[in-house]
Formats: sequence, structure tokens, C-alpha cells
Amino acid sequence: MFKKILIANRGEIALRIIRTCREMGIKTVAVYSKADEESLHVRFADEAVCIGPAPSSESYLKIPNIIAAAEITNADAIHPGYGFLSENAKFSKICSEHGIKFIGASAEQIDRMGDKATAKQTMKEAGVPTIPGSDGLLKDLADAIKTAKAMGYPVMIKATAGGGGKGMRAIWAEEEMEMHFNSAVQEATAAFGNGGMYMEKLILEPRHIEIQVVGDQNGRACHLSERDCSVQRRHQKLTEETPSPFMTPKLRKRMGEAAVKAAEYIGYEGAGTVEFLVDKNGDFYFMEMNTRIQVEHPITEQVVDHDLIREQILVAAGVAISGKNYEPKLHSIECRINAEDPYNDFRPSPGKITTLHMPGGHGVRLDTHVYSGYVIPPNYDSMIAKLITTAQTREEAISKMRRALDEFVIEGVKTTIPFHRQLMDHPDYIAGNYTTKFMESFQMAE
Repeated sequence: MFKKILIANRGEIALRIIRTCREMGIKTVAVYSKADEESLHVRFADEAVCIGPAPSSESYLKIPNIIAAAEITNADAIHPGYGFLSENAKFSKICSEHGIKFIGASAEQIDRMGDKATAKQTMKEAGVPTIPGSDGLLKDLADAIKTAKAMGYPVMIKATAGGGGKGMRAIWAEEEMEMHFNSAVQEATAAFGNGGMYMEKLILEPRHIEIQVVGDQNGRACHLSERDCSVQRRHQKLTEETPSPFMTPKLRKRMGEAAVKAAEYIGYEGAGTVEFLVDKNGDFYFMEMNTRIQVEHPITEQVVDHDLIREQILVAAGVAISGKNYEPKLHSIECRINAEDPYNDFRPSPGKITTLHMPGGHGVRLDTHVYSGYVIPPNYDSMIAKLITTAQTREEAISKMRRALDEFVIEGVKTTIPFHRQLMDHPDYIAGNYTTKFMESFQMAE
């Protein structure tokens, strides 16, 4: 087992990893930018190393600085959390070259699943259902027009190196193609340094359902049920739940088997998710694989009583998994609390938290790194907390979430708490009748 783990991340996920490490008797090293000097993960780690100024490009994404921090503190493993370098094949490889265990997928696995066109081809070979689409990358605009005409509109063009909805466009008619194709290429090139595009048939009224998987170093994988992530704004998840209100035991079995097949085909090591689009008929299609821990992992932990960070560490240390698949025993919902103004197009709201009262009680979990007096920096993602409620039924979990949101007081900055409170009263959400298009018609009430 590892003696000391450096956490190459910040905020609530860094704090989350520290907690499990402490329970396992493993020492921790926090790294931080100058903007995060007063963050809780710095306070609670056994050691802390400043790795640069506020911009993430000069700190949390600076591989030489992180490797140097690991070496001077004698860390024998690095946990990347999510975001930043968590799916960076180069970082995984450099860790290995320096004799430091990367707690996550190998460079080869990240490469195979990180490029979406390559991932789709790999899943086709594995026998996992994929969305009908172009045969690899589109050569140019003329190729895109030709492919769309053969496939039939509507279509979706996507950046092969994409993420967070960047370089993604829905196209409903040929006359829209030139404008959207060119703007998507420009956006993808600016965001990822890669303007490669591919095309898929646009699935109407889809749900975004992901399957949590864990694979060990022996090539064996299991799944820990699903999460429904369909409530999204600009392809960014707002809330998640498990089990999905759309799910049936038969569909869960089929999707679980497909996800395990995908993980075992590439010999996947660690915790990850296989993400699917599911149409209204229950047909599902591989979308992508995230080769890391997910933001929404706590709801899975709540319903299967399984510490996924602990599982990641054990697998990285060479411990074999049981191979058992898990069914949800309870119902759990997560609301992502962001420092954003939901009444003003979710505009970011960094600044100082002047008052903070956190909710509690049976079945309420709060993962956060903020405190009264904490200054939310403008340099990073705006998520400041994850509020999770768990109960015997979905109806009880929603009622518990309403109560917890009413108790949650954050003053000094705007947050998405009012949005989530209104969501919990929305008739379609209560009925479980929502798709990835839900937010297009949602209006905040004053």
C-alpha cells in the first residue's frame, strides 16, 4: 500500500481524497496555487506545496511543478481527482517514468478513450452500441455535407478532442452546415488545439445515463449501477440522481453488461464511467468514457455503500476487485452548488462568503471546501459544493433535498441554490419526465 499520496487537484475533491487517505492511514500532500493558500485542502493535508500563481496553466496544469512537489515530499503515488490533469495521458506516462503511481488509467487507455473518434471505433470493435455516424474524422466541409446528406438530418458535429460542449453543434438542415461547421472547428481549435471533427446522428429527446465501472490490473471489471445526468445547461451537468427514474431492471442489466464489456476490452484500470445517450425507446448508444472519478460519484457511494476513492487507491495498489456488479439499494440525488447567479444567465459570482450555514440531518451529505470568510477565486470552476440527499424512495430524496436547500444559507455571493430549490418543485422533474433538453424550457420564477 502507498505510504504517501500527492493530490494534484484543489477544492472539494482534494478534501474528499484526503479524508479517505486518512481513514486508510496514508499520508497526504496538497498542492496549491497562490490563490488557494487559504483553502481547506491545504489545511487538512499532512504536507502542502505551493506550485505556482493563480492561473491553472501555471499551477494545477504545470506537470514539472507537480512532479517536483511529489519528489521533494517523497510521495509514491499521485491522485489527480477530476478535471485538470486527470485525463492527461502525458501526465500519466510521466508519473510512471518517475516511479510514481498514477491513481487512474494508463497513458494508453487515456489515449484510446480520450479522443472521441478513436473511442467510438474502439467501442464498435468491442461490440458496444454506438451512435450512427461518420467513419472517423471529417476531411472538410464538403465531406461533412456529403456525410450528413447520406445519414439524414438532424445531425450533430463534435470535436474529437472535445469536452464541456465546446466544438459541438446540432445541425437541422444543409443550409446551416457551413456556418456551424466552421464555427465549431474554430472553437475546438481555440479550446483544445485540435480542430478535428466527426459527425453523429442527432438522437432526439435523449437521456444522458452513465454507468460507473471499476477495473483492476488483472483485466477484470464490474459496474456499480447508473446515474442519470440529463439535467444539463450547455452540456454542463447541474444535478444527477441514481437510480434513474427512466431505468428498468432489464435496461440496467443490458447497459451494465455493455459498460463492463467496454472496460474489459481495453483492460481498464481504476474507476471510470461509460456514458450513454438513451432514446425514448430505451435504445442506448455509447457516447464517451471518462477515465477518472466523476464529480457525481457520491450518489453512487450512497446507494451501494461503497467508497469509490478507496476503491481507486486499492486497485492502483494492485488489489483485485471482487467482480460483483452492484444494484442501487436506496435513492440519491446530487445538486451541484455553483457560485453563479441563476437569475442572470448563471453568470459567475466569485467573492467572499460572509455567512454560511450548512444543512445536516439524516440522509444529508455535503461535500465542500468553503467556509465563512472563504474567498472564492475567479480563476477556477465555479462549483463550491455538492449537496447530496439519500432516502428509501425518490419522493423522499426529493423532499429531503427541498428541506436541505431551504437550510443552506450562503451570503456574500450568488449561488445556484434558488435554481435547485425551484427544480425540486418542477412537475416534470418530480415526475421523472426530463431529458437533456429540459433546461431549454426552464424559466426561473422571481
